[in-house]
Amino acid sequence: MLGRLLRLGSRRFEERHPFPEVSWREARERLPLLAALPDDQAEQLGHRAWRFVHAKRLSLHPELAETTDFDPPARLALAAQACLLTLGWEEEEHREAFANVHEILILPAAFQRRVADMDEAGVVHEYVDERAGETSSQGPVVVSFPDLMESGDFTGFNVLIHELAHKLDLGNSLDVDGFPPLPREIDAKEWYRVFMGVWEDLQSHLAHGTPTPIDDYAATHPGECFAVCCEHFFTAPDRLANAYPELYALLGRYFRQDPQARLPAPTHARSGARYPAGH
Repeated sequence: MLGRLLRLGSRRFEERHPFPEVSWREARERLPLLAALPDDQAEQLGHRAWRFVHAKRLSLHPELAETTDFDPPARLALAAQACLLTLGWEEEEHREAFANVHEILILPAAFQRRVADMDEAGVVHEYVDERAGETSSQGPVVVSFPDLMESGDFTGFNVLIHELAHKLDLGNSLDVDGFPPLPREIDAKEWYRVFMGVWEDLQSHLAHGTPTPIDDYAATHPGECFAVCCEHFFTAPDRLANAYPELYALLGRYFRQDPQARLPAPTHARSGARYPAGH
Protein backbone atom coordinates (compact mmCIF):
# COMPACT_ATOMS: atom_id res chain seq x y z
CA MET A 1 0.00 0.00 0.00
CA LEU A 2 2.77 2.42 1.00
CA GLY A 3 4.76 1.54 -2.12
CA ARG A 4 1.78 2.37 -4.32
CA LEU A 5 1.32 5.70 -2.56
CA LEU A 6 5.00 6.53 -3.06
CA ARG A 7 4.75 5.73 -6.78
CA LEU A 8 1.67 7.91 -7.05
CA GLY A 9 3.48 10.69 -5.20
CA SER A 10 6.44 10.38 -7.58
CA ARG A 11 4.20 10.70 -10.62
CA ARG A 12 2.52 13.78 -9.18
CA PHE A 13 5.90 15.27 -8.30
CA GLU A 14 7.14 14.96 -11.87
CA GLU A 15 3.92 16.42 -13.20
CA ARG A 16 4.73 19.53 -11.18
CA HIS A 17 8.49 19.33 -11.77
CA PRO A 18 9.20 17.83 -15.23
CA PHE A 19 12.40 15.84 -15.30
CA PRO A 20 15.28 17.90 -16.84
CA GLU A 21 16.60 15.48 -19.45
CA VAL A 22 19.21 17.91 -20.82
CA SER A 23 20.61 18.77 -17.39
CA TRP A 24 20.77 15.09 -16.43
CA ARG A 25 22.62 14.26 -19.65
CA GLU A 26 25.15 16.98 -18.87
CA ALA A 27 25.51 15.79 -15.27
CA ARG A 28 26.37 12.31 -16.53
CA GLU A 29 28.88 13.70 -19.01
CA ARG A 30 30.68 15.54 -16.22
CA LEU A 31 31.20 12.52 -13.96
CA PRO A 32 32.69 9.20 -15.11
CA LEU A 33 30.93 7.54 -12.16
CA LEU A 34 27.55 8.48 -13.64
CA ALA A 35 28.54 8.06 -17.29
CA ALA A 36 29.38 4.40 -16.64
CA LEU A 37 25.84 3.52 -15.54
CA PRO A 38 23.71 1.40 -17.90
CA ASP A 39 20.83 3.40 -19.34
CA ASP A 40 18.15 1.75 -17.21
CA GLN A 41 20.06 2.38 -13.98
CA ALA A 42 20.90 5.92 -15.10
CA GLU A 43 17.24 6.67 -15.72
CA GLN A 44 16.24 5.37 -12.29
CA LEU A 45 19.06 7.26 -10.58
CA GLY A 46 18.32 10.48 -12.45
CA HIS A 47 14.69 10.57 -11.37
CA ARG A 48 15.61 9.73 -7.78
CA ALA A 49 18.28 12.42 -7.77
CA TRP A 50 15.76 14.94 -9.15
CA ARG A 51 13.43 14.24 -6.23
CA PHE A 52 16.42 14.46 -3.84
CA VAL A 53 17.27 17.93 -5.21
CA HIS A 54 13.79 19.13 -4.26
CA ALA A 55 13.53 17.27 -0.94
CA LYS A 56 16.91 18.28 0.54
CA ARG A 57 18.71 21.57 0.90
CA LEU A 58 21.82 21.74 -1.32
CA SER A 59 23.74 24.88 -0.53
CA LEU A 60 27.04 26.67 -1.06
CA HIS A 61 28.89 28.63 1.59
CA PRO A 62 28.30 32.36 0.85
CA GLU A 63 31.97 32.86 0.00
CA LEU A 64 31.84 30.02 -2.50
CA ALA A 65 28.51 31.16 -3.92
CA GLU A 66 30.18 34.39 -5.07
CA THR A 67 32.50 32.56 -7.46
CA THR A 68 30.76 29.29 -8.34
CA ASP A 69 27.79 28.69 -10.60
CA PHE A 70 25.84 25.91 -8.90
CA ASP A 71 23.84 25.12 -12.02
CA PRO A 72 21.14 22.42 -12.46
CA PRO A 73 23.56 19.77 -13.83
CA ALA A 74 25.85 20.38 -10.84
CA ARG A 75 22.96 19.94 -8.42
CA LEU A 76 21.89 16.75 -10.15
CA ALA A 77 25.46 15.43 -10.15
CA LEU A 78 25.70 16.11 -6.41
CA ALA A 79 22.38 14.45 -5.65
CA ALA A 80 23.09 11.48 -7.92
CA GLN A 81 26.32 10.64 -6.11
CA ALA A 82 24.40 10.63 -2.84
CA CYS A 83 21.56 8.54 -4.26
CA LEU A 84 23.97 6.10 -5.90
CA LEU A 85 24.29 4.38 -2.53
CA THR A 86 20.59 3.50 -2.47
CA LEU A 87 20.12 2.86 -6.19
CA GLY A 88 19.49 -0.83 -5.55
CA TRP A 89 16.87 -0.17 -2.87
CA GLU A 90 13.15 0.43 -3.19
CA GLU A 91 11.93 4.01 -2.94
CA GLU A 92 10.56 3.48 0.57
CA GLU A 93 13.91 2.07 1.74
CA HIS A 94 15.77 4.94 0.11
CA ARG A 95 13.63 7.58 1.82
CA GLU A 96 13.89 5.90 5.20
CA ALA A 97 17.67 5.51 4.91
CA PHE A 98 18.17 9.19 4.12
CA ALA A 99 15.50 10.58 6.46
CA ASN A 100 18.41 11.94 8.53
CA VAL A 101 19.82 13.85 5.54
CA HIS A 102 18.47 17.39 5.61
CA GLU A 103 21.18 19.49 4.00
CA ILE A 104 24.39 19.12 2.00
CA LEU A 105 26.60 22.16 2.58
CA ILE A 106 29.66 22.83 0.42
CA LEU A 107 32.51 24.83 1.99
CA PRO A 108 35.23 26.68 0.03
CA ALA A 109 38.06 24.53 1.42
CA ALA A 110 38.96 21.77 3.84
CA PHE A 111 38.29 22.77 7.43
CA GLN A 112 39.75 22.06 10.83
CA ARG A 113 38.33 20.64 14.04
CA ARG A 114 40.02 20.30 17.44
CA VAL A 115 39.70 16.66 18.47
CA ALA A 116 40.33 14.90 21.79
CA ASP A 117 40.97 11.14 21.76
CA MET A 118 41.68 8.78 24.64
CA ASP A 119 44.27 6.06 24.06
CA GLU A 120 44.27 2.55 25.53
CA ALA A 121 46.13 3.80 28.61
CA GLY A 122 43.43 6.37 29.33
CA VAL A 123 45.55 9.34 28.25
CA VAL A 124 43.66 12.06 26.36
CA HIS A 125 45.41 13.47 23.31
CA GLU A 126 44.23 16.70 21.71
CA TYR A 127 45.07 17.66 18.13
CA VAL A 128 43.77 19.65 15.17
CA ASP A 129 42.21 17.50 12.48
CA GLU A 130 41.85 18.74 8.89
CA ARG A 131 38.73 17.37 7.26
CA ALA A 132 37.33 16.99 3.75
CA GLY A 133 33.85 16.39 5.15
CA GLU A 134 31.85 15.61 8.24
CA THR A 135 28.33 14.87 9.40
CA SER A 136 26.38 13.85 12.49
CA SER A 137 23.14 12.08 13.34
CA GLN A 138 20.78 14.91 12.36
CA GLY A 139 23.31 17.52 11.26
CA PRO A 140 24.14 18.62 7.73
CA VAL A 141 26.49 16.74 5.45
CA VAL A 142 29.43 19.15 5.08
CA VAL A 143 32.00 18.71 2.29
CA SER A 144 34.84 20.85 0.98
CA PHE A 145 34.63 22.10 -2.58
CA PRO A 146 38.14 20.97 -3.63
CA ASP A 147 37.46 17.45 -2.36
CA LEU A 148 34.06 17.44 -4.04
CA MET A 149 35.83 18.33 -7.29
CA GLU A 150 38.12 15.34 -6.79
CA SER A 151 35.10 13.04 -6.45
CA GLY A 152 33.05 11.44 -9.20
CA ASP A 153 35.55 9.10 -10.87
CA PHE A 154 37.01 5.63 -10.25
CA THR A 155 40.04 6.45 -8.11
CA GLY A 156 38.66 5.16 -4.81
CA PHE A 157 37.96 8.60 -3.36
CA ASN A 158 34.52 10.22 -3.06
CA VAL A 159 33.80 12.60 -0.21
CA LEU A 160 30.03 12.51 -0.79
CA ILE A 161 29.78 8.73 -0.77
CA HIS A 162 31.97 8.67 2.34
CA GLU A 163 29.79 11.11 4.27
CA LEU A 164 26.51 9.58 3.06
CA ALA A 165 27.81 6.18 4.18
CA HIS A 166 28.17 7.73 7.64
CA LYS A 167 24.52 8.80 7.40
CA LEU A 168 23.53 5.19 6.68
CA ASP A 169 25.66 4.11 9.64
CA LEU A 170 23.87 6.65 11.84
CA GLY A 171 20.50 5.13 11.01
CA ASN A 172 20.50 3.18 14.27
CA SER A 173 22.85 5.10 16.57
CA LEU A 174 24.04 8.58 17.50
CA ASP A 175 27.63 7.87 16.48
CA VAL A 176 29.24 5.93 13.65
CA ASP A 177 30.28 2.38 14.50
CA GLY A 178 30.38 0.58 11.15
CA PHE A 179 27.14 -1.26 11.91
CA PRO A 180 24.24 0.31 9.96
CA PRO A 181 20.70 -1.08 9.98
CA LEU A 182 20.88 -4.37 8.07
CA PRO A 183 18.32 -5.99 5.79
CA ARG A 184 16.77 -9.24 6.99
CA GLU A 185 18.83 -11.32 4.59
CA ILE A 186 22.12 -10.26 6.19
CA ASP A 187 22.92 -11.70 9.60
CA ALA A 188 24.57 -9.33 12.06
CA LYS A 189 27.11 -12.00 13.04
CA GLU A 190 28.21 -12.34 9.41
CA TRP A 191 28.55 -8.55 9.07
CA TYR A 192 30.68 -8.38 12.20
CA ARG A 193 32.86 -11.34 11.18
CA VAL A 194 33.60 -10.02 7.69
CA PHE A 195 34.30 -6.45 8.74
CA MET A 196 36.36 -7.58 11.72
CA GLY A 197 38.47 -9.66 9.34
CA VAL A 198 39.11 -6.59 7.20
CA TRP A 199 39.83 -4.44 10.26
CA GLU A 200 42.35 -6.95 11.63
CA ASP A 201 44.06 -7.26 8.25
CA LEU A 202 44.43 -3.48 8.00
CA GLN A 203 45.86 -3.32 11.53
CA SER A 204 48.31 -6.10 10.66
CA HIS A 205 49.55 -4.21 7.60
CA LEU A 206 50.11 -1.08 9.66
CA ALA A 207 51.87 -3.01 12.44
CA HIS A 208 54.27 -4.53 9.91
CA GLY A 209 54.80 -1.28 8.02
CA THR A 210 53.39 -2.61 4.76
CA PRO A 211 50.98 -0.74 2.45
CA THR A 212 47.30 -1.38 3.13
CA PRO A 213 45.19 -2.77 0.24
CA ILE A 214 42.75 0.14 0.59
CA ASP A 215 43.06 3.64 2.03
CA ASP A 216 44.65 3.31 5.46
CA TYR A 217 42.14 5.82 6.87
CA ALA A 218 39.87 2.77 7.11
CA ALA A 219 42.08 1.55 9.96
CA THR A 220 41.45 4.57 12.20
CA HIS A 221 37.93 3.69 13.42
CA PRO A 222 35.29 1.03 12.64
CA GLY A 223 32.94 3.75 11.36
CA GLU A 224 35.63 5.03 9.01
CA CYS A 225 36.32 1.47 7.90
CA PHE A 226 32.72 1.14 6.73
CA ALA A 227 32.75 4.54 5.00
CA VAL A 228 36.06 3.95 3.21
CA CYS A 229 34.94 0.49 2.12
CA CYS A 230 31.77 2.06 0.69
CA GLU A 231 33.90 4.56 -1.21
CA HIS A 232 35.93 1.73 -2.70
CA PHE A 233 32.86 -0.39 -3.39
CA PHE A 234 31.46 2.28 -5.70
CA THR A 235 34.59 4.01 -7.01
CA ALA A 236 37.29 1.31 -6.97
CA PRO A 237 35.28 -1.93 -6.92
CA ASP A 238 38.00 -3.97 -8.61
CA ARG A 239 40.50 -2.97 -5.91
CA LEU A 240 38.11 -3.84 -3.09
CA ALA A 241 37.05 -7.12 -4.70
CA ASN A 242 40.67 -8.17 -5.20
CA ALA A 243 41.71 -7.22 -1.67
CA TYR A 244 38.62 -8.41 0.22
CA PRO A 245 36.34 -10.52 -1.99
CA GLU A 246 34.10 -11.61 0.89
CA LEU A 247 33.55 -8.00 1.90
CA TYR A 248 32.80 -6.97 -1.67
CA ALA A 249 30.19 -9.73 -1.91
CA LEU A 250 28.68 -8.70 1.44
CA LEU A 251 28.40 -5.05 0.39
CA GLY A 252 26.94 -6.21 -2.91
CA ARG A 253 24.13 -7.90 -0.99
CA TYR A 254 23.73 -4.89 1.30
CA PHE A 255 23.52 -2.32 -1.50
CA ARG A 256 22.00 -4.80 -4.01
CA GLN A 257 24.45 -3.60 -6.62
CA ASP A 258 27.53 -4.85 -8.47
CA PRO A 259 29.63 -1.77 -9.36
CA GLN A 260 32.41 -3.96 -10.71
CA ALA A 261 30.12 -4.96 -13.58
CA ARG A 262 29.82 -1.33 -14.72
CA LEU A 263 33.48 -0.43 -14.25
CA PRO A 264 34.80 1.22 -17.45
CA ALA A 265 37.70 -0.36 -19.24
CA PRO A 266 40.09 1.30 -19.29
CA THR A 267 39.26 3.35 -16.19
CA HIS A 268 38.28 6.92 -17.00
CA ALA A 269 40.67 9.68 -16.08
CA ARG A 270 39.33 12.52 -14.02
CA SER A 271 36.98 14.72 -15.97
CA GLY A 272 37.16 18.48 -16.26
CA ALA A 273 35.12 21.05 -14.43
CA ARG A 274 32.10 19.53 -12.71
CA TYR A 275 30.82 22.61 -10.93
CA PRO A 276 31.68 25.31 -13.46
CA ALA A 277 33.12 28.53 -12.12
CA GLY A 278 30.91 31.43 -12.95
CA HIS A 279 30.75 35.14 -12.31
